[in-house]
Amino acid sequence: MRSVLAIGAHPDDIELGCGGALAAHRAAGDSVTMLVLTGGQNGPGDRDARRIEQEDAARVLDAVLVWGGLVDCAFASDGSTVNMIEHVIDAVGADVVYVHAPDDTHQDHRAAAAATLSAARRGCTVLHYRSPSTQQFHPTVFVDISEHLDRKIDALGRHRSQVQGSLMVDLEVTRASARHFGAMARVRYAEGFTPVRFVWDLSPVRPEAPATLTAHGGRSLADRLPAAA
Repeated sequence: MRSVLAIGAHPDDIELGCGGALAAHRAAGDSVTMLVLTGGQNGPGDRDARRIEQEDAARVLDAVLVWGGLVDCAFASDGSTVNMIEHVIDAVGADVVYVHAPDDTHQDHRAAAAATLSAARRGCTVLHYRSPSTQQFHPTVFVDISEHLDRKIDALGRHRSQVQGSLMVDLEVTRASARHFGAMARVRYAEGFTPVRFVWDLSPVRPEAPATLTAHGGRSLADRLPAAA
């Protein structure tokens, strides 16, 4: 089981960027923690409503929710921010960290990305996700969310104040984006990520298969291979 930490600057950022991947992690038995750095005080909706919406969305994803306590549009990637994120990484023993892509027009997203890179400097797997305000983004790692897209949409839809009041949160666009990344990944629906570091853990996850593999018609794999010349 992996410990997964997703970091977002505002309520709804995580659901937009990697909500499907988080649902896939939970389906695989991984633990999932969401660190939301600010309360989104400068976006549509009041602070109390956004807190309730985020708590509701975290329940949909079956994730633990942690608030960073920073101020929307007023935090930096300074030592205090790095230390706070590092504390959460250590507390949950994060094996995988998801965070904003750094090339973004929103200063909070850029600060979250920079602070996380410092806080996760000893981590083995760190992945950037795309936000609606991200600029250049060329994913090379994909998570198949074909079985989890509806849960992503459900979690994102819990942010009602943003769906109704922000052009950045569009459920139709979210579904179309998943189809676009799916086409890139050769699956139906996917989320795309750019890796800072990515370690592919090839440890066995189930009992070792018997030495003689069988396939169609009960023939062994050796029987199906061409004979040596």
